Formats: sequence, C-alpha cells, structure tokens
Amino acid sequence: MEGEEDSTTVDWRGRPSNPHKHGGMRPALFVLGLQAFEIMAIAAVGNNLITYVINEMHFSLSKSANVVTNFVGTIFLLALLGGYLSDSYLGSFWTILIFGFLELSGFILLSVQAHLPQLKPPPCNMMMSDGEEQCIEAKGFKAMIFFLAIYLVALGSGCVKPNMIAHGGDQFNQENPKQLKNLSTYFNAAYFAFSLGELVALTILVWVQTHSGMDVGFGVSAAAMAMGLISLICGTLYYRNKPPQGSILTPLAQVLVAAFLKRKHICPSNPQMLHGSQNYVHTDKFRFLDKACIRVELEGTNRKESAWRLCSVGQVEQVKMLVSVVPIFSCTIIFNTILAQLQTFSVQQGSAMDTHLTKSFHIPPASLQSIPYILLIIVVPLYDTFFVPFARKITGHESGISPLRRIGFGLFLATFSMVSAALLEKKRRDAALNHNKTLSIFWITPQFLIFGLSEMFTAVGLLEFFYKQSFKGMQAFLTAITYCSYSFGFYLSSLLVSLVNKITSTSSNGAGGGGWLHYNNLNQDRLDLFYWLMAALSFLNFLNYLFWSRWYSYAPSQPEPYAKQNNNQSKYSGSDDNIP
Repeated sequence: MEGEEDSTTVDWRGRPSNPHKHGGMRPALFVLGLQAFEIMAIAAVGNNLITYVINEMHFSLSKSANVVTNFVGTIFLLALLGGYLSDSYLGSFWTILIFGFLELSGFILLSVQAHLPQLKPPPCNMMMSDGEEQCIEAKGFKAMIFFLAIYLVALGSGCVKPNMIAHGGDQFNQENPKQLKNLSTYFNAAYFAFSLGELVALTILVWVQTHSGMDVGFGVSAAAMAMGLISLICGTLYYRNKPPQGSILTPLAQVLVAAFLKRKHICPSNPQMLHGSQNYVHTDKFRFLDKACIRVELEGTNRKESAWRLCSVGQVEQVKMLVSVVPIFSCTIIFNTILAQLQTFSVQQGSAMDTHLTKSFHIPPASLQSIPYILLIIVVPLYDTFFVPFARKITGHESGISPLRRIGFGLFLATFSMVSAALLEKKRRDAALNHNKTLSIFWITPQFLIFGLSEMFTAVGLLEFFYKQSFKGMQAFLTAITYCSYSFGFYLSSLLVSLVNKITSTSSNGAGGGGWLHYNNLNQDRLDLFYWLMAALSFLNFLNYLFWSRWYSYAPSQPEPYAKQNNNQSKYSGSDDNIP
C-alpha cells in the first residue's frame, strides 16, 4: 500500500494520505456544505445591515452605506491574513475551524445587541424629514458593541473564505487529468453552493429579520454558521490536507532583496546558467528579477552566498507570477464597486418602490438580491453539465473556456447592470416627483439579474484562474488575493460616494446644491447620475482588461512540476486566453 500514498498531502493524523481514502468529490461536499451555510449567515447580515444601521443605530443614509461597504471591504481584506496563516503555519482546515468560531461569536454578539434595548439608542423614525435632529445616533459603548460584533464577524469570515475554496480545491490532484476536470466542476459547484446560500439568506432569513426582528434574524445567522462548522468537522476523516510550508512571504522578499543587491550584474544569455534552473520553466518577463539567481564567487572563501543574495529560478518565477496577475486582479475592482451599489443604494432604491406582492404580503427590499440567485441555481448546473463538455470539445480546455475569457465576459456584462439601474432610477424618480406614482419593486429586477450572470462568469473565473496559477503551498494566499478585489471595490465605493457628494455639491446639477447622494431621500438625490458614472467606469475598465488579458496570455509563469509538460503548448499559447 505504500505505493498508493501521497507524500505531498496528509490525513487528519498527519500521515501521508491515501488516494483511495482521502480526497475527491466526497470530502469536497462537506466543504461545500460549510460554504453554503457560511454565505447564508453572512449574506443575511450584510445584505440587510444597512437597514439595521439606519433604523436601530440611527446613522444617516450615506454614513450607513459607508459602514456597510467598509464592513464588507474589511472582510475581504482580512482574507489575506487567513491565506497567509493557512499556507504558512496552520493549514486550511485549522484556519477555517479557529476563525469560524470567531465568526460565530460575532453573530451571537450582534444578536444580543439587537435583542437588548439598553445596548441600542432610543427608538425613533429615521425616515422623518428632520430625522437627524430627532434621532439619537449610537455612540460610545453602544457603538463599540456594534462595531466589535460586526468586526468579529469580519475577522472570522475574512479568514474563512479563501480557505474554504482552497481546502475544497486541495481535495483534487491536479496531476491527474480526471481530477483536473473534477476541479473545474468543483469551482462551479462552489458557486452553486454560494448561490444557494445567498438565496436562502435573501428570502427566508431576511424575511425572518423583517417579521420577527433583527435579533431573531441575527440568531438564525449564528445557527447557520454553527451548522456550517458541523459540516466541516464531519468530513475530517476524508480530507487530504496540504501541510503548511513555513512563511510564504520570506522567499518572495529574498528575491526582491537579492535582485536589488545584484542590480548592476548582467544576466547570462543562457537561462540554464541561473541558479536552480533545472526543474523550472524560465520566463523572459521582468528579467531584472533574474539577477537574484546570478551566482557570484566569494573571494578567498568557500562560503556559499546567503539566501538573501542568491535565489532559485523557482523563487523568482513565484514573484514574476504574482506581479503578472496584479493587472488582472486590478481589473475586477470596479466590478466589485458595482456589487457594493447593489448591496447598499439599490436596496434603498427598492425601499422607495411599491413592495406589495399581494395586498397583505410585502417583499423585503434586501430580498431583491435573491432574484439572480433563483436563476443561477438553475443556470450553474446546466452550465457545468452541458456547456462545459461541449466547449471542451472545441477548445480542448478542461474548463470549457479559459478563466481569462470567462472573467472578460463577466466584466462586459457588468456595465449593462449599471445602465439598467440608471434607467430604472430615472423612471422611478420621475414617476414619484412628476406623477406622484410609486413603481412596482419588480422593475428593479433587470439590474440584479444581469449582474448575477456577470458574477457567475467573473467570480468563478477569477477563483479558478488564481488557484490554478498558484505555486504549491500558496493556494490559500492566492485565493485570498481574489477576495481583496472585493475589499478594494467596496472601499472604492465609499471613496466614490464621498467624492461625488463633494464634487457635485458645488455643481448646479447637484440635488438642491447638496450633492447627488447627500440626502436620506432618494427623490431628492440623483442616484441615476451616479449609476451612469458607474456604467462609464465599468466600460472603461472592460477595455483596460482586454489589454491586460492579451498581455498576460504570453507570460507563462508556472514551474514545470505543476504544469504538465505535454500541456505546456495548449495551456500557455496566446490563442487560448486571448479575448477577441
């Protein structure tokens, strides 16, 4: 049985894993269970948080929007910490377990605050015209409890998210062609689990929050997170775990230092003369980094150069890969800024519309975001079952279409989500001001539906792209980088709101001279103009992505051990990943 052991991964006891007992789709399903429950818990809180902050904490609309976007942005920024701790010291399983319980404690604290009146400011109606004067904003100890709770959730969720994807992906051996195809299926299944969790959160859990109180709703989120952790633990005996490799940042820092110290040296014309070049595919981009691999004889001594002066080609290729993916990563920031609008202003947009489904049943505005997920839980399985095998026969790519093409198509669709949102807001505002009519909330459907399809392509493509491009021992960290795109996108949203308010407050086009987004009343604000601005930025971002996707396709950056020799031509040729 020794020949069947996998020395690169271990079981729960730290022994070499057995391919017949560990890994594959079975343990990945337990991870998918965690993903569905975790997103269920966090989405129910995040997507209705702006309502809680306005109605219970009594923050203004613009401040509440920034609280939400900063909260979500922090979640995804902390993903880097989770990825680093996992790859370097803890491993993905233990990182998920530790920070999962921190996230659970944040949900519980949030539920306690929502339940106890003494932890909140006195009740009042923030929708009154003079709401800022009549309502007392949460400050001091009450604000501290609130921010402690949501940032415990942010810390836990941020560190859990990249490791769920990485731990599930680790169950598949990329050296096995069959499991490589299953890995592609796993990424689609992960988005299906995400969509299912979002759908439950935005319908059932948000309904509970609306009709039973936010305290009960937050408590249900805590219960969902507990179920997710139970699902993770149930798969313990079947996981193949990648052990931590020690600090993953030290080798990268060594390359930068060594390249700087040897900046005046000339690289040899033959790459085979570089240190440690035997087992790695050398690339020609960023050749200044190759200087870190130049051997220098130390005069009068037999001592070898230190690791901070001489690095291997493998180390240098890791740094090249990280630098190469930065432009691809940056092109998804605007995409996630659009997502921030759908989770904040579009929810308030829905609140200003007729939410009646029947005479007695109202649709909670936060449930609007369930619209795309209802479609996606049908589309995603069809995409993986029918489209991927069909496209695979044409392209020869195990994912059907390459991740770069998938990302590009999603970015293209995102623009039309903002165009739809702008047109709808203009129609809604004109109807309210000129005809004293309130449009049905179902008019808002297209902007959510288009963005949902866009996210299916962009988000899954980005995760697959980064996971497959990463080197051994860096999967969680590289996956975490994709989540930073969400973070920067939500932070950029906060910045744009502030800048737009400041710039337009001095413009005659501003709403009463107060800025496009200055008031708590959307009929006074000019949200439609802000959406047109987002549509323009999105289209310019797509054009920028076209350039960088073509540039990246000519830059292979993986070492030979992690890219099959017989697939090098198809995997790295410009024709596969170029976006026409």
